Amino acid sequence: MSTYIALIDWTNKGIKEVKDSPARADKAKALAEELGGSITQLYLTMGSHDLVVIMDMPDDEAMARFALTVGRGGHIRTNTLKAFDEAAYRKLTASV
Repeated sequence: MSTYIALIDWTNKGIKEVKDSPARADKAKALAEELGGSITQLYLTMGSHDLVVIMDMPDDEAMARFALTVGRGGHIRTNTLKAFDEAAYRKLTASV
């Protein structure tokens, strides 16, 4: 499993329909599970982004499929980051 951090911004459509956002989040959680992963944390944030989601997915392809599927609804734009845990960070930095 790989970990991903999604920085999410509502589009004009998304903010106009913000009351429906929790239901869309539930659908996103179900989609992640269908793709073999899970949303482990979801935060409403203040600042540069509206939401931050941390998720585990089997691979980059599953993550890309997830992002494309949730994005086509027109409510959000995503910026997805692949994350490495501390053990992987230590192993990678030791190898350079």
